[in-house]
Amino acid sequence: MAVTVLSGTSGALYYKPAGTSVELAASAFPASGSSIQVGAYLGFKVNDPVTLTYPAGATTTNCITAGAKFVQAYNPSTGVLALSATAGGAALTATAQPSGFGALFATIAYTDYAAVASVQNWSFNITRAEIETTTIGQAVGQYAPFRSYIPGFAEGDGSASVFVTSDDTALANRMVEDVLQRQQVGAAFKLYTDKGSTEALSRSIAMEATLLSASFSINPDDAQMVEITFRPNGVPTFDFSTTA
Repeated sequence: MAVTVLSGTSGALYYKPAGTSVELAASAFPASGSSIQVGAYLGFKVNDPVTLTYPAGATTTNCITAGAKFVQAYNPSTGVLALSATAGGAALTATAQPSGFGALFATIAYTDYAAVASVQNWSFNITRAEIETTTIGQAVGQYAPFRSYIPGFAEGDGSASVFVTSDDTALANRMVEDVLQRQQVGAAFKLYTDKGSTEALSRSIAMEATLLSASFSINPDDAQMVEITFRPNGVPTFDFSTTA
């Protein structure tokens, strides 16, 4: 089997916006109407694709149905959200409140990673801390004794350089805004080293992340660009193998 060296043209950057994942008790859902109390000052935007999931065993007859939805409206100051079945559609309504959650919660979360357009490059670094375990009393000879170490915690950091465009709905704009989003739950990156036609044929690094900074570069000689920096919030998922 011939081996192909990958170039940067195989890469891509996908993103889930910050503040777009919540856990909800049954009382957050309406007994009538469309208003769901998700919490104030989250990052939901109108027409965001989201998925509503009820816990197993919940009673949801005449409630807002589970599954893929869109944000029909969201008021950051009151924390009230409404869902629709289609982008730009009418708000879904209920005539009963769900029950039977027990100690579990329903979730509303951004459905899937979305492509960030006009990305020039991305980078991601991982490092390990080291813990010294050198002991005294070692036998010495001609050469100086060496210190010994064991691996400690890991950490990572990443960045993406994105061209600024005239598209008001560009996901890159959302990334810049998300740097200042106080509640960043839901923010996640998928960094493709080899973006295939399907996920099974792609290679990627996926992670929940915290966005740290946005730096603009504007001058008369170059295209406008913004650099976003971020850190993973947990162990990234590395998928470097492909299957047909």
